[in-house]
Amino acid sequence: MPEKLKILIFPDPRLRKVAKKVTKFDKSLKKLADAMLHTMYDANGIGLAATQVDRHLRLIVMDLSENKDDPRVFINPTYKILDNHSLYEFEEGCLSIPGFNELISRPDKIDLKWQDLDGNEHNDKPEGLLTVCIQHEIDHLEGKLMVDYISSLKRDRIRKKIIRDFKRK
Repeated sequence: MPEKLKILIFPDPRLRKVAKKVTKFDKSLKKLADAMLHTMYDANGIGLAATQVDRHLRLIVMDLSENKDDPRVFINPTYKILDNHSLYEFEEGCLSIPGFNELISRPDKIDLKWQDLDGNEHNDKPEGLLTVCIQHEIDHLEGKLMVDYISSLKRDRIRKKIIRDFKRK
């Protein structure tokens, strides 16, 4: 069974680190992706960026299927917005910000490029929930969190609540 990794929790400053491009496609990368998928499933998530488990590589795992049987791995993902006017609103949550959801609007039409675990390049134009998740996870790779889309007052309240909750544990 793959290793279960520790998910960093906001306001941990390591969540603000910008991830580095993956240049080595080897067994250790596959092992990290497997551990991230295991960690994501265990936490009942649908996406996880390497930054969230304190590995600062441009690696994302995701599974949007109902049965959790369609794992996807995106390495060095980048995207271009194809239409700024077509937005998809979704109540986002984040494994690094437990107990908090927020309605966020993101562009619905993007051109996505990434590599797989063997380094092969791929291109797609996802829409809907996949587009939202991709942008959310790529934000993590850039050191950006979903709380950056809300007011600083609300963000500060969330930070204080999470700190208070963790002190109780």
